[in-house]
Amino acid sequence: MGRLAQTPPMGWNSWDCYGTTVTEQEVLANAQVMADRLLPHGWDTVVVDIDWYDPTARSHGYNDGAPLELDAFGRQLPAESRFPSAAGGRGFGPLADRVHALGLKLGVHVMRGIPRRAVELDLPIEGTGWTARDAACTDSVCTWNPDNYGLAHDHPAAQAYLDGLVAQLAGWGIDYLKVDDMLAPYHHDAVEAWATAIDRTGRDMVLSLSPGTHLSTEHVEHLRAHAQLWRISDDLWDRWEDVHAQFARLARWAPFQRPGGWADADMLPLGRVGLRAERGEPRDSRLTLDEQRTLLSLWVMGRSPLMVGGDLPTSSEQTLDLLATPAVGQVLRTASEGREVVREPLDGGELIVWTARSDVDSTRYVAAFWTGEQPYRAALPVSALVGHRDALAHGWTTRDLWAGGPGPEPQTTVDEPGGLLDVDVPAHGVAWLALDPH
Repeated sequence: MGRLAQTPPMGWNSWDCYGTTVTEQEVLANAQVMADRLLPHGWDTVVVDIDWYDPTARSHGYNDGAPLELDAFGRQLPAESRFPSAAGGRGFGPLADRVHALGLKLGVHVMRGIPRRAVELDLPIEGTGWTARDAACTDSVCTWNPDNYGLAHDHPAAQAYLDGLVAQLAGWGIDYLKVDDMLAPYHHDAVEAWATAIDRTGRDMVLSLSPGTHLSTEHVEHLRAHAQLWRISDDLWDRWEDVHAQFARLARWAPFQRPGGWADADMLPLGRVGLRAERGEPRDSRLTLDEQRTLLSLWVMGRSPLMVGGDLPTSSEQTLDLLATPAVGQVLRTASEGREVVREPLDGGELIVWTARSDVDSTRYVAAFWTGEQPYRAALPVSALVGHRDALAHGWTTRDLWAGGPGPEPQTTVDEPGGLLDVDVPAHGVAWLALDPH
């Protein structure tokens, strides 16, 4: 597991635009745009979110008692009405082949536990004398999704079922598993069982755990030992209050970020969202451009995985250009020690400053955020950004990372050891800068 997710994954997830209803054609359309426009900047993972096995899936909710597509051993199969290439028991194999041919990885969402329908039918567990009823814990149920019962991890049937399910996913060529209903409450035994099942396949698959409501840093060592990603909040939508709430969470988790184990601040509700989603009607993201830059800058400085939720083919050129900004992928992959160094309530808002350092040269990164409703001009001591010793050693030039590149001229030069860096920050916005020594 240690060789996986050495940097935070970057990709697309179907949830924010299609909820439970995404189709094969829509997945492939998003994969094509990612390959054409975003892959050169690090975006390489396509994730099919929840209920791909429900032929009756609908917008705005889940179907209790839905006729889930299952194989003879109680394992979910893609609904052929939505994923026609799955016909004949081929599952996601053909879709994975097409995604891989584009140079991308394929991920799927799976719920904790075993389908209730498999238990009601008492289907056998492949290669054993047990059945789904032996594996199920009917007292352990998700509070928001009716598809599954939990697994009775004190019975060997539970691990046998999970081993078979994950082996099937691996056989289809799945690269990334988003397993839900794992962390709120924290299902210690389920986390270990999923990790064991993945290890037994022999295939490299990133394990991402959700949802993350009130997730405590006390779990960090257990999480690192068994998964690569873990959510640190409930679902995030295109509302400023949702973005603002992530400042405190990412600041709490930033000291724990390291290769192979990443706290995940949730998907990026950017571009065209809500087409057939859980919440709201079809819309362009309600976040302003400045708020979108704040979201991306904060996620990158906090080293959160980046999973964009908008429908890429129908999103604006402005959104695609924003995601393709070179600094987004570059800083996410090559910077470390991201942390909040200033958080001050002032008249009209909060000034929040994050710093990080490049792992490939002497560049430092600074993100100065302002949460107020009007623009703000901040004067930041250079020593507060790079440290007293480095502030004394040499001067610094700055580059605006949202400008898309280094540009012909530096934005500002600060030569005095006690000098101030003046930055103009929009409402709900960010000044995201690279500081280069000279």
